[in-house]
Amino acid sequence: MEANGHNVVRIGELELHFLVNDEGATVFEFIVPSRARVPAPHYHKDADELLYGIEGTVTITVDGRKQELGIGDAVFIPRGSIHHHENLHEGSARALVVITPGSIRRRYFEEIAEVVNVPGKPDLAKAQEVMLRHGLIPA
Repeated sequence: MEANGHNVVRIGELELHFLVNDEGATVFEFIVPSRARVPAPHYHKDADELLYGIEGTVTITVDGRKQELGIGDAVFIPRGSIHHHENLHEGSARALVVITPGSIRRRYFEEIAEVVNVPGKPDLAKAQEVMLRHGLIPA
């Protein structure tokens, strides 16, 4: 799965390669380097999320239950479920992420990248404001 450079959003060490950015669905390849900082636990107010493992292993915690997402595995995260992702293993992990409906679109990730990709520590209050505006609720 390849994406043109203009379809890539980098948030810290994370890379998101956008394939679909539509009201019906947001679809992207999610690349998580080993031990990379990942989003804080949160839930989606109005959207479901599905992840499909492409490479490596991502540990996904959903409502307090850890699951390993390996190659060919899928995890469904219904709206309202508190979740977060991490790569606890050596090597990068890749997953295909589908958010439906597409209420959390590329613009959210671009805005959060602006907050996170700064020298020093990010402004957590500003990150929370961006999250809330796009329907992500910090847990």
